[in-house]
Amino acid sequence: MSEDKRSARIERRTSETQIELELRLDGSGQCRAETGVGFFDHMLNAFARHGLFDLELKCHGDLEVDAHHTVEDVGICLGQAIAQSLGDKAGIARYGHAYVPMDEALARAAVDLSGRAYLVLEAAFNDEMVGEMPVAMVREFFYAVADQGRMNLHLDLLRGGNDHHGIEALFKAFARALDAATLQSDRVQGIPSTKGAL
Repeated sequence: MSEDKRSARIERRTSETQIELELRLDGSGQCRAETGVGFFDHMLNAFARHGLFDLELKCHGDLEVDAHHTVEDVGICLGQAIAQSLGDKAGIARYGHAYVPMDEALARAAVDLSGRAYLVLEAAFNDEMVGEMPVAMVREFFYAVADQGRMNLHLDLLRGGNDHHGIEALFKAFARALDAATLQSDRVQGIPSTKGAL
């Protein structure tokens, strides 16, 4: 991945995961994600594609235990990459929102790149697993992204029946809302906050 000012490279090495992640905000939706959890890779591809981010990710996690550490730690790294690639946030829109339908499912996302971490996730799922990914890890992933990305993130699955569709709609809605929030505009002068800092 080529370097530009709105990109980041994160490495995380623990006894549970070894992760290398590269993110470019001003990309074209290219993604190479290798986590060993097929459904999670599918979600990360959807995130990159629909947010027009370029993402490269290699994660070797302790999947012999379960997918928990892999999914959570990738969320940590993605949040860190988002925060790092935004720098001081001068000139960005700051806020973004999106609705995404997927068959019977409808998801809504709202993002404020406020510098203050908070997650609200309202979603009811039917199954314990989708593929090899525990459905409970959806919340853990988005919590890690919001926390490390220092963003206020509200996600709602307004309706759904098929958990694959519902989770995918949430990832796509988040991607589109984040894309809108990170967009730069000549109309935004300096830091988009009355405080002068985010």
